Amino acid sequence: MSKVTMANFPELPYAVEEAVNRLRININFLGNDIRKIMVVSTMPNEGKSFVTMQLWRQMAQAGTSSILVDLDLRKSIMTEKYGITSDDGATIKGTSFYLSHTVGIEEAVFQTEIEHGDIMPNTDNVVNPSMLLESRRFEEMLEYMSEKYRYVLLDSPPLNLVSDGERIGNLCDGAILVVRGGETPKAMVKHSILQLERAGCPLLGIVLNRVQGAGSGYYYKKYGGNYYGGHYYGSEYYYGK
Repeated sequence: MSKVTMANFPELPYAVEEAVNRLRININFLGNDIRKIMVVSTMPNEGKSFVTMQLWRQMAQAGTSSILVDLDLRKSIMTEKYGITSDDGATIKGTSFYLSHTVGIEEAVFQTEIEHGDIMPNTDNVVNPSMLLESRRFEEMLEYMSEKYRYVLLDSPPLNLVSDGERIGNLCDGAILVVRGGETPKAMVKHSILQLERAGCPLLGIVLNRVQGAGSGYYYKKYGGNYYGGHYYGSEYYYGK
C-alpha cells in the first residue's frame, strides 16, 4: 500500500475540535454493528466533506482503525482542497479507478501520515457513476473495508441532486446528515430523511453546521431516543461541500 501526504490540514479552533470529538464519542456509543457510516447533506456547500474529514482524522488519531472513502464521484475536489499528493510521485488512482476495474484495492487505498487512518480519494470524476455504484464490485469493496477497519466513513454526494446517495445508503449501517444552519429549508431536510428511510439507512444523527451566534456550546439533535450532532463555528473554518 502506497502513502500520501496531506499538505493542507489547517489547525481548528477549540470549539470546532471539541464538537467533532463529541460527535466521535457519540458514534462509539452506537455499538459494534455500526461500521459503515455515510456522511451526507441535502444540498451542496453544507460542510459534509469537512465533517467527514475531521471525524475520520479524530477517529484515527484516537487509535481507531478508520478509512475515509471519497464517493463524491461526480464533483470531488478532495485532493485539491487538502493538497493530497503521493509520496512516491506516482499518479493517485482512487475510487473511480477501482470501481471501473482499472486498479486493485491495494492500489486505490493509501496510508496517510495519520496512523490508523487510510484514505481512498477520488481523483477522476465520472459523468454518470450510477453503474459503478450499482455494481457488485462496490458492494464487495464495502464488505472488505468493514472487515478490515473499525469505521468506514463515506463522503457521499448531496441527496437532493442525484440518486447516488440512496444507493450508497442502502449498503451502509447508518448516516450522518449535515445541515447548514439558517440555509437549508426544513422541508428539504425532512425529504432527505425520508430518502434515507426509503434506502433502508438509519439516520444516526444530524450535524447542524455554521450556526450563527451560537457561542461555543454543543447542539444535540434528537433522533430515535438518542442524541448526536454538533455545532461548527465561523466561516473561516468552513470548507464547503
